[in-house]
Amino acid sequence: MSKKCVIIGGGIIGLSSAYYLRKAGHEVTVIDQGSMDSGASYVNAGYLTPSHIIPLAAPGVMQQGIKWMFSSKSPLYIKPRLNADFLKWTMAFNNSCSEENVTKAIPAIRDINLLSRDLYSDIKEEEHFNFQLKKDGLLMLCKTEHMLEEEAHVLALANKEGLPARMLSAEEVQQKMPNAKLDIKGAAFYECDHHTTPGEFMEEFKTLLQAKGIQFFKNEKVTDFDTSSGTLSNVKTASGKTFVADEVILATGAWTGELNKKLGLKILMQAGKGYRINSENETGITLPSILCEAKVAVTPMNGFTRFAGTMEIAGINHNINRARVEAIAEAVPRYFNNVVISEQEKDEAQCGLRPVTPDGLPYIGRPSKWKNLTIAAGHAMMGWSLGPGTGLLVSEIIDGKKASLDLSVYNPDRKF
Repeated sequence: MSKKCVIIGGGIIGLSSAYYLRKAGHEVTVIDQGSMDSGASYVNAGYLTPSHIIPLAAPGVMQQGIKWMFSSKSPLYIKPRLNADFLKWTMAFNNSCSEENVTKAIPAIRDINLLSRDLYSDIKEEEHFNFQLKKDGLLMLCKTEHMLEEEAHVLALANKEGLPARMLSAEEVQQKMPNAKLDIKGAAFYECDHHTTPGEFMEEFKTLLQAKGIQFFKNEKVTDFDTSSGTLSNVKTASGKTFVADEVILATGAWTGELNKKLGLKILMQAGKGYRINSENETGITLPSILCEAKVAVTPMNGFTRFAGTMEIAGINHNINRARVEAIAEAVPRYFNNVVISEQEKDEAQCGLRPVTPDGLPYIGRPSKWKNLTIAAGHAMMGWSLGPGTGLLVSEIIDGKKASLDLSVYNPDRKF
């Protein structure tokens, strides 16, 4: 039976949900508070990353975060503030930084990553898209023996999970990128990872969805809902529009915490700001690479190289912190001696807000309070990687089908 599905949020998660719901025969409307041409879905590193099996909430992260609070250029910055939502999230995040959480998260992150990675390929083939999709793997570049040991440990875990990966010497990495001037000790190489140019995919995706009859309402901020008997009947926006809904999907990313208050839910979420710098200069970088000590991602995209990084948990804002941009720019030549990021490239840096849950796993599912609400948010640094997989799961939830994955670990009602 066809349903009227109203999706709040026009990023990769919202659009992926729209795609699979339309394929299932539903009437779909997407509402977004912005212009649907910027933000985390456009400025990310473009990785499809089954290799990223360790959640953000892991042993030692909170202690490291406290140390990094005193550095404006640290990879992770948590701004202390007297805000009830932030304090609740911080306590839950601290509780989640455990081996138990890592053990629970690894198979969940692996499975949804593999599902979503392959769906990107399926979409490209089925819809005859032209976006860049490279299956070249991912390098974890290390400058120190200590980091090499840490990455070897993670790689061993990945191998146990069935992910093809191996350690490489500095010479072997240099052979893979002969035109790059590398200064490293070695690397972990994950053959299972792919990469894309996000802006290309998003433009093709939006064009396709509109051609399939999906309506976009841009610059419409959702402010309220009409409710009755445990259901959401209407979605209301600040401009006075009302949207009738059989099903409501919350794919609002970093803004999910705000809207959930309207619905009487207690979903913990914080915005984690990330930055990107693009360079059209020749870099010799032909393989996606993470600069491990600096926590900077490097991606050879279609026509340019992208440098992205930092996790700044400092509330919802799009202010560009120049110190964090400089941190990314300064890290790159320490690994690639031939690359210099110009002042103009730094001036043109952009940021995006990633939605971070306390345990590093997204919320995907129906909260018990509302019969026709599905939440799909909280993917942190992996929103791009997990987009299509999440969209498929959303459509399965709404159709009452057996889900492709075990959804219990993503339960939006879970406690920390």
